[in-house]
Amino acid sequence: GEGDAGDQDVDEDGNPKSEADLQAELMKKKLEKKKHFDSSYDGVEENEELAAERAQLDAQRKLNVDEFGADDDDDRRQYLGIEPGNYVRVKIVGMPCEFVRNFDPRRVVLLGGLTAQETNFGFIQVRIKKHRWHKKILKNNDPLIFSLGWRRFQTMPLLSLKTVVAGEERNRMIKYTPEHMHCFAQIYGPITPPNTGFIGFQTLGGETPGFRVAATGVVTELDGGQAKVVKKLKLVGEPQKVFKNTCFVKGMFTSPLEVAKFEGASIRTVSGIRGQVKRAIKGENGVFRATFEDKVLTSDIIFLRSWVQVFPQRFYNPVTSLLAPSDRLAEGWRKMKTVGEIRRQKNEPVPVEKDSLYKPIERKPRKFNSLKVPRALQAQLPFASKPKNEVKKREQTYQAKRAVVMEPGERKVHTLMQKIATIRNDKVKKRKDAQQQRKVMLEKKLSKQNESLNEYRKDEKKKRFRKEGKDQARADYKRQKSQAFE
Repeated sequence: GEGDAGDQDVDEDGNPKSEADLQAELMKKKLEKKKHFDSSYDGVEENEELAAERAQLDAQRKLNVDEFGADDDDDRRQYLGIEPGNYVRVKIVGMPCEFVRNFDPRRVVLLGGLTAQETNFGFIQVRIKKHRWHKKILKNNDPLIFSLGWRRFQTMPLLSLKTVVAGEERNRMIKYTPEHMHCFAQIYGPITPPNTGFIGFQTLGGETPGFRVAATGVVTELDGGQAKVVKKLKLVGEPQKVFKNTCFVKGMFTSPLEVAKFEGASIRTVSGIRGQVKRAIKGENGVFRATFEDKVLTSDIIFLRSWVQVFPQRFYNPVTSLLAPSDRLAEGWRKMKTVGEIRRQKNEPVPVEKDSLYKPIERKPRKFNSLKVPRALQAQLPFASKPKNEVKKREQTYQAKRAVVMEPGERKVHTLMQKIATIRNDKVKKRKDAQQQRKVMLEKKLSKQNESLNEYRKDEKKKRFRKEGKDQARADYKRQKSQAFE
């Protein structure tokens, strides 16, 4: 090996090579390796937009060389700025002393600048999606660490989905992120331009097993709190006084002001009778007058379906992990813990409310009074309309008391008919048992088919949502490129 290395340091005549010759040979080898690498990985043709952008950069670079090539370095920096590959010295004002004291040169520090509007804070609407490799779905208002732009901070996203009900578009609050599709979220943080991507983490510690990236997404708009997020509200009341098509309802509101807010709203009973809120009753808090399509019963339950606005939390906790020593990063920044993490640390079980459990609904059958028609009215009715119900008599009549004595011939016929009926009942029973067995076998067969069909539908649903996500990401990328060129 030493002989080969010595042969490489001399030329053909045996004279030692100069430093310039050695540098030229080394550069030649590097160019050959780069050419081989480019031929292996750069075989894909460039699209028109990338080729046009590269040509524009080459033309600008050539123009800069022609214009400022003869100037010295100081003049060139004044017009062109710092060229890539040069060392610069940066003076940072207002740096915390902990950063200097615990500085570790092994950790890479990125420097960036912020525009004037990015120093402001407000509500941002983002489109977020749970990462497919993250094991658990994300919960509404659970703290999440966002890496957005030049900042890393912890905030509480308010999840929602856009739905169209009766021609009206609403941002409806959801409790958890969907499995394989995007949803919207309102967060409080620094103002960031739209189409800026981000990633979300639940923790920054290295002890977390599995995949740590919890969510990805992009900023859609700066709503400033104008995008209203609503959730369902169901108010329940009961009749106080019942008239023909009007009734006084109590227990739904607590003051006349609340009644005035819901004047004209649609209400409904459990039996399906529709109605409308009219006006509050003077002197009684929360009682109002309502009209219905039909007469309601005193035992009916009246409910009102409405929407109530939900506001996102104004919580912003910047990540300051660089202010702590490298071996104790957790001490430099305290994050907000989720409710689940606090319960696991304290070994507390999940509280169960009895009112939140599902219970079997038991409704007693209602008994209605029989219809009684006055005798004077019955006398005026025609015979076809008169009630013909036989009244049950207290004492047995002669027909029920008399004894029936059969003749010998009648007794034989009666016995024969009983035997025929017994045989027929036995056949009917066997037929019903066989039919029940066939029904059980068919249900088992259908259950197996439904299991395989559900698995197929689940796979197809995943593929469709994955394709839609890729198409949406591709469309966003094209829109960003078009905006960049504009």
